Amino acid sequence: MNEHFEEQNESEFEIGRYLGVIRRRHMLFLVVLASVWAAVWGSSWLLQARYKSSALILVEEPAMPKDYVEPNVSENLQDRLQSISEQMLSRTRLLQIIEDLHLYERNNGKQTPDDKVERMRKDIDVELVHNQNGEITAFRVIYSAQDPHVAQQVTNELTKLFINENLSARKQQSQSTTTFLQNQLAIARSTLADQDAKVRAFQASHEGSLPTQEASNLQILSGLQSQLQNEQDALNAVRQQRAYHQSMIDQYRALRGTSSGGNTTSGLTEIDQQLEKLRAKLADLSTRYTDQFPEVVQVKAEIARTQKSRDELAANLKKNANAKGASDGQATEITEAAQNSTLLQFQSQLKSDEFEIDTRQEAITALKARINDYQSRLGAEPAVTQQLADLTRGYEQSQTNYNDLLKKESDSQMATSMEQMQEGERFSIIDPPSLPLKPDFPNRLKMCGAGAGAGLVLGFLVVGLLEFLDDRLYTDAEIHRLLSTSVISEVPEIIGVTEQRRNRNKLLLGWATAATIVVVILAAAAFSYLHA
Repeated sequence: MNEHFEEQNESEFEIGRYLGVIRRRHMLFLVVLASVWAAVWGSSWLLQARYKSSALILVEEPAMPKDYVEPNVSENLQDRLQSISEQMLSRTRLLQIIEDLHLYERNNGKQTPDDKVERMRKDIDVELVHNQNGEITAFRVIYSAQDPHVAQQVTNELTKLFINENLSARKQQSQSTTTFLQNQLAIARSTLADQDAKVRAFQASHEGSLPTQEASNLQILSGLQSQLQNEQDALNAVRQQRAYHQSMIDQYRALRGTSSGGNTTSGLTEIDQQLEKLRAKLADLSTRYTDQFPEVVQVKAEIARTQKSRDELAANLKKNANAKGASDGQATEITEAAQNSTLLQFQSQLKSDEFEIDTRQEAITALKARINDYQSRLGAEPAVTQQLADLTRGYEQSQTNYNDLLKKESDSQMATSMEQMQEGERFSIIDPPSLPLKPDFPNRLKMCGAGAGAGLVLGFLVVGLLEFLDDRLYTDAEIHRLLSTSVISEVPEIIGVTEQRRNRNKLLLGWATAATIVVVILAAAAFSYLHA
């Protein structure tokens, strides 16, 4: 219970202490509050008023859908606005506006053109307006000046600059993109022509060994090999025929040394044997080949010639038999004449065989040379195919690059035409530059509230500091805390009528001062609001 009593005493002590501070320091607190508030609010009427004019510019989408014409300029509007802002804030453009509208001329003798440009840059502001998706849909151009009409005029000029600069920048960027693509297309066209010339030169230098000619080369080679086989077969047949004719000539020459019929009959028997061999050979060939086969045709011709020779020899024998009654000399002459005629025929046929042999040997040599040529072509075909594939691959890549650039260049030309017709993304004014009726700076109502707040804070700090530095004792509780022994009795304070009246007047003066300050601050706030 004692502890509870002590806590209650401490609480009453703290409240009493604060009330004592208020009684002692309230006038100082009110003076500090009023002074600080008056200084801050009064300065708001001494500062030069500045008016802010703004214009809202809408970013319009291209009139032509992107499905038909794809723009060839940067789609990042924020970067483009940044670039346009930097160009607009350039020294040349700002100096032109400053000279045209006669800005910043009050201290003209002390300000250089660079100082004016720097001041104007600080007075210009651009605010971006985003939609719910975070996309930029519009932006504000803001300019502040001491004269509201000047602020409106400058904002109007800046707005025009933004719109014109955007059109000019888009046209220039679009044209630059088209020009770049045209240059790249010319380079790609030249590269493609070089690749095509290399492919054509390679094909011309390897004519006959190209992959597309492999099938025809194989077909031609097969035909040449078949012709070579036919020529060799024909050559063998002619050689056999030549050997036969040579043997017949030798036989007739042997018959010339004798005139007996037995020998002539022996020659006729040999021819019959030769005919049998030829007929047997023809029968064998007929079982394997058709009648148009060259060797079959040659054997048939040989049989015909041999048959003719046999018939002539048989006729001679018959003449010899009919001339039995004649003299031996006449018979001998008749027989020699017949033999000489047959011998000449065989000699003529032998020369024809030799000529045909030479001709066919030349043909075989030519065929072998051609066969070797086509075989070398087929042998070189894999390497040629690889080299041609490398060249063709480079050509196809160049062709693909050229076609891609051609399409891009065509699309870019369409986009450039769209920008020149002002059918692309545009800036349009939604809210024209406003004429500000109230100054944007200073905000006297805010400064009135800020002065009151600063006065309260500074007043509490001053009072608190003075109480911290004051070492005097003002209450009984402070004396009880200071003494180590308990107090037996107290002498009550005797306050006279005059002192009581003085304390009451002091309290009334404090309340009246506080009320006056509050009323003045409220009245000043109302005045600032009405005359802002």
